[in-house]
Amino acid sequence: MTDTVSTDIFTSKLFEPVSLGSIELANRVVMAPLTRMRAGEDGVPGDLMVEYYRQRASVGLIITEGTYPSFDSQAYAGQPGIASDEQAAGWARVVTAVHSEGGKIVMQIMHGGQQAHPKLNGGRRVLAPSSIAIPGEMYTGEEKAPYVQPEAMTLGEVKATIAQHVDVARRAIAAGFDGVEMHSANAYLMHQFLAPGSNVRTDEYGGSPENRARFVVELTSAVAAAVGAEKVGIRIAPGINIAGALESDHDDMLDTYMTLLTQLRSLGLAYLSVVHGEPTGGLIKELQQHFGGKLVANAGFAGPSGSAADAARLIEAPFVDAVAVGRSVIANPDLVARWKDGLPQNEPRPELFYAFGSEGYTDYPTFND
Repeated sequence: MTDTVSTDIFTSKLFEPVSLGSIELANRVVMAPLTRMRAGEDGVPGDLMVEYYRQRASVGLIITEGTYPSFDSQAYAGQPGIASDEQAAGWARVVTAVHSEGGKIVMQIMHGGQQAHPKLNGGRRVLAPSSIAIPGEMYTGEEKAPYVQPEAMTLGEVKATIAQHVDVARRAIAAGFDGVEMHSANAYLMHQFLAPGSNVRTDEYGGSPENRARFVVELTSAVAAAVGAEKVGIRIAPGINIAGALESDHDDMLDTYMTLLTQLRSLGLAYLSVVHGEPTGGLIKELQQHFGGKLVANAGFAGPSGSAADAARLIEAPFVDAVAVGRSVIANPDLVARWKDGLPQNEPRPELFYAFGSEGYTDYPTFND
């Protein structure tokens, strides 16, 4: 276990309630979306996932791991989906378990785009904004394989993908989720449209910052109209520059995200989650001002360690409403109680973050255990 945390820092608002749209949080600690690969080959959440999320229901809000909206969009082995009634039923069991503990949970919808692979998606096509392969290899469950060259989406496929996200957002809400988060970060499909490194289209969805933002604006607007903007969040990661979604021109990156958030502002979304190594820096402050709504700060793996002191410092920024935490929540299902009472924490086991069993997943003890 780590050293005991001093409680002197908890004069902040970290443990106060907050509303993100229609979602009422008991505290401002948010479980970040964390890929864990425990859904099996069929992508159906089972008993193991039910227990994992139930254990962590004391955080203010759980954001699920990225969940694929269609079978062709799967990007990880063992990734859960929301593409079928069976998968939705599995998630409904997760939601029931979290709600039974008084928790709140939203589903992160994540289309892999370029990061999908035929060895994961049943040999289906891989669709992306442009026909550009990501350099390097990916893990397909049994071995590593090169990323494939995707097919550039036609205008019809762009519209169909937007409709598909609307359908699965409705399915998630019908399964009992408190909301949905649109994953427009970390080089997945929505982010691929934003980034000039992965989007070289010459139609209305490529070229200028406004055109590259169009897909994300149209998709998010359609989902908000279908399930209620007060139940919809969006995650972005400006300038993260990974997996081919390169935004190396700083001025262009700023123009793109300011254009995006200015257009989303009128929707009245539940929250904006920003992944950035400086989560209370000037860029994030400016992004929040353009968005005009609640902000969830997320330092990602490159940021601060995720300690109680780090979270307390982040929440003191006047434009931050909640703090997303990853590794500490993985290792401490009762993290909020440990932080609040200044108790020692379990150390995470990174070698088991991406695995297929209960070890390193549901076997972290609570302090009382």
